[in-house]
Amino acid sequence: MGKVDEKKKRKKEALFNTAYDLFTTKGINSTAISDIVEKAGVAKGTFYLYFKDKYDIRNKLIVHKTQELFSAAGDALERADIHGLDNKLIFIIDHIINTLVDNKPLLNFISKNLVMGALRSTFLTGEHSGNDSYERFLSLVEQDEHEYKDVDVMLFTIVELAGSAGYNSILYEEPLPIEHYKPFLYRSLRLIIESHRVES
Repeated sequence: MGKVDEKKKRKKEALFNTAYDLFTTKGINSTAISDIVEKAGVAKGTFYLYFKDKYDIRNKLIVHKTQELFSAAGDALERADIHGLDNKLIFIIDHIINTLVDNKPLLNFISKNLVMGALRSTFLTGEHSGNDSYERFLSLVEQDEHEYKDVDVMLFTIVELAGSAGYNSILYEEPLPIEHYKPFLYRSLRLIIESHRVES
């Protein structure tokens, strides 16, 4: 990466970090683009090189933060000695839940958008990485000893259930505090995965 590209990357990261800080403290509606660029120390024109408006940076931030969550969980999985698709997916979900328990502002920021961020990052950002969450998930499915049907539906259902149930359990302790709720949630996830398994 050349000096110009490195400088552009730093400016974009500064805008991302500043916008996230302001969105999670002041709220999106109370944050203006002028607030973001002033705090990030960049010109307003620079903002428009990367983003159309504050909702565009919000959408790209949701994808970015969600990808970070799934990527960290995937990296942890690679270091663990875990076998079976159900055990691997539950490890990933558990890792993400534990991260969000410790970072409730992040949970609030991405909660309603977790599925979109996890599955359709290329749609929102126009950027694609061979290492994104969706590709990693497909790789886990392909490596498993079993075959699965309707894989997209399976992933959507798992992330949607874990995302919405985890949100309520972490923030509102409904229907139970998250540590008490995990066994029920993970049992449901195992049943979802099993229901998509192709009988040999």
